Parts: sequence; structure tokens; C-alpha cells
Amino acid sequence: MFRRSKTETETPEVAPKPGGKGRATPTRKEAEAAAKARAKVPRTRKEQAALQRQQRSESSRKVRQAMKTGDERYFMARDKGPVRRFVRDFVDSRFSFLELMIPAMLLTLVLSYSGNQAMRETGTFMLYGMFILIIVDIATVRFRVRRELTRRFPEENLKGTTWYAISRSMQMKFMRLPKPQVKIGKKLPEHYR
Repeated sequence: MFRRSKTETETPEVAPKPGGKGRATPTRKEAEAAAKARAKVPRTRKEQAALQRQQRSESSRKVRQAMKTGDERYFMARDKGPVRRFVRDFVDSRFSFLELMIPAMLLTLVLSYSGNQAMRETGTFMLYGMFILIIVDIATVRFRVRRELTRRFPEENLKGTTWYAISRSMQMKFMRLPKPQVKIGKKLPEHYR
């Protein structure tokens, strides 16, 4: 019979096409084997627990990656949609005194435990001043977000957006999830559809 040499049966390396998926399409035999392996049911409780653990870790990895990159497919329900994306971008594009709340509280805590009376009074004065700035900042965020939302999304349900904006602005920028996608001072696009 006719025999093929090894060089004839091997597929040549093909450079990936721009915009392609970056890998060769699997053969029918490979695809069926992969489907059979995925459909294989674990037989023992230990195997089931291991499979569930693996699926949970894969799911949480996807969610963490999406929170970093801004991929809305894996966001929680509270973060999805163009309205919430606009609120996040609006808060992230401005400087907020609420971000300084935690560092200011730590500083006043240190000053209040110092033995010097003048330092304690300075810490107390700083704390009250910070609270006044925070109240003004919360009011500003609330009114500006509501005004922009009613202008940009007149037909949308805006319930909970004010609290979403305030709670996001209370976090320090590097701790916010989903991660900020805009820099401070950046002009926001007019449409978020």
C-alpha cells in the first residue's frame, strides 16, 4: 500500500491572520474528544467538590479580570448598563474630598493620641473641617450627577444612582471596583449607548 511520509502528514505552520483567533480550528476528532471530556460526570463526592472548586475559581478569575479591564459581561448586576458606566466615569473623572476621608481620619487619630494639647486641637479642627468639605462634596456630586443623568438618560430609571455615585466617590481611587477607566479631568463622551 501507499505510505505517507511524516512530512506529508504534518500541517505546515501558518502565520496568524490579523483579526483571527490566533489558533488552528480543531479537527472533528479533537472537538469530540474535548466535548466528551467536558461532559464526563464526576463519580465521587471528592471529584464533584474539586470540579465545583475549579469552576468557582475560574468564574471568580473572570470577574476579577473584568473588573480590571471594564468588560461588562462579567460585572455584577449593580454595575451593568450605560447609566452605571456613566456614573462611574463621572465620579472617576473628578477629584473628590471623600477620597481623603480615610487618610484624614487616620491623621486625626494619630494627632489625638499625641501628648500635646495643641496637636489634639489641630486634629479636631482638621476633622471638623474635613467633615464640612465632605458634606459640600456629597451635595455637589449628588446635584451634578442627577442633572447630567436627567439630561443624558431622560427615559432611564435612575433609582439608586445617587447612592452609587456617592459610595464610589467615598473610596480611594486605587481601591474602586470596577477599576476606573478615565483619568481625573478627562472630558466624558456625550453618548453612553
